[in-house]
Amino acid sequence: MTMAQAEQRIRARYRIETPLEPAAVAEVMAGEQSCGTFTRVEGETDDLRARARATVEAIAELEPAAAPSLPNALLERQGRRGPWRRALVDISFPVANIGANLPTLAATVAGNLYDLGEVTGLRLESLQLPAAYRAQFERPSHGVAGTRRATGVETGALVGTIIKPNVGFSAAQTAELVARLCAAGVDFIKDDEVSADPLHAPLAERVPAVMAVVRDHAQRTGKQVMVAFNISDETDAMKRHADLVEREGGSCVMASLNWCGHSGIQTLRRHTPLALHGHRNGYGALSRHPLLGISFQAYQALWRLAGVDHMHVHGLQGKFSQPDEEVIESARDCLAPLVAGEGKGAFDDRVMPAFSSGQWAGTVAPTWAAVGSDDLLFMSGGGILAHPGGAAAGVASIRQAWAAARAGVPVTDAAREAPELAQALAFFGAK
Repeated sequence: MTMAQAEQRIRARYRIETPLEPAAVAEVMAGEQSCGTFTRVEGETDDLRARARATVEAIAELEPAAAPSLPNALLERQGRRGPWRRALVDISFPVANIGANLPTLAATVAGNLYDLGEVTGLRLESLQLPAAYRAQFERPSHGVAGTRRATGVETGALVGTIIKPNVGFSAAQTAELVARLCAAGVDFIKDDEVSADPLHAPLAERVPAVMAVVRDHAQRTGKQVMVAFNISDETDAMKRHADLVEREGGSCVMASLNWCGHSGIQTLRRHTPLALHGHRNGYGALSRHPLLGISFQAYQALWRLAGVDHMHVHGLQGKFSQPDEEVIESARDCLAPLVAGEGKGAFDDRVMPAFSSGQWAGTVAPTWAAVGSDDLLFMSGGGILAHPGGAAAGVASIRQAWAAARAGVPVTDAAREAPELAQALAFFGAK
């Protein structure tokens, strides 16, 4: 294969488990997701296969398993009894098969493969894209640098929070809470993923009410707080909701990626100049089993082609199931160019990782130590709203913890000079 041809192929890595020969299974995978099926068919000429068939690039066998990870009725009918061989398989797909078509790209690298009768486990581990192919898709309209400009936060992590209670507040009550949070000093406020256009606080009422207090805060203080309104809906409705947010002077909208779909997010990105906050709720169903689904690297690659600006990664020492190592790797994926070797500046397509779930001043130091960057949204619900000194003290405690982490000062030492941080450590650290 020439260099030019290699540059026009998309490379995917899979982890598979099978009682069969991994090399044979890899060929089935390549055929199934390109020009073939389980057997060669009429019209599948050598020329066509050379042009359109996916290619097995590498196979690395791993330690076998004692039992199958997932049930498989076909293998059970055949009486297969193992050993259950595991391997990493690299397959490349011709760009010409797919074109600049995000749903078809997803269907190619993460489609019928999961249903193959030859495997008792399959997971898409990584996705590599040619630079020329990536250039055909949207980039973030704001990303890291634009989000900093919109909020006026030149350095340090952006401190954010979430509207709580999740649902139930009226538009007026939501605006009252937002006013308190703005006064507390946050940079970013987001809706919860289950609160989009509820009857008790429809967006038509909530957006004007919230933005009135946000504009008032900006006029009094010069501080522009970014509010991510959850506009998840069918596509035309999302466009209307985004237009409303833009008319009211907002800077950000949020959508539930998995449920709005690649096409919906692409359409929204092309329609609005606002920052697009990508919420990954439901991702656990795609990722929690180590032999099923999709890794975050591949997952975020697909959504970044749709043009999102922020991506949720959960948080260190948080309340969800992901280990810290996965959270760290996910944040690094977001902060890396989607195509290796692409720089920043005009070609910067990094997205801002959004840390959330059980975050407070005490999780700042491990976050800084692990990621080595403060180009992130550090979102804290209870860590701000439940701080014994109030919301403003909660925000202050997080900022104090970030300043200490960046200076290399242990958080307990910094707390001697920072009463809000000391309160946070005593209150949340004892829980």
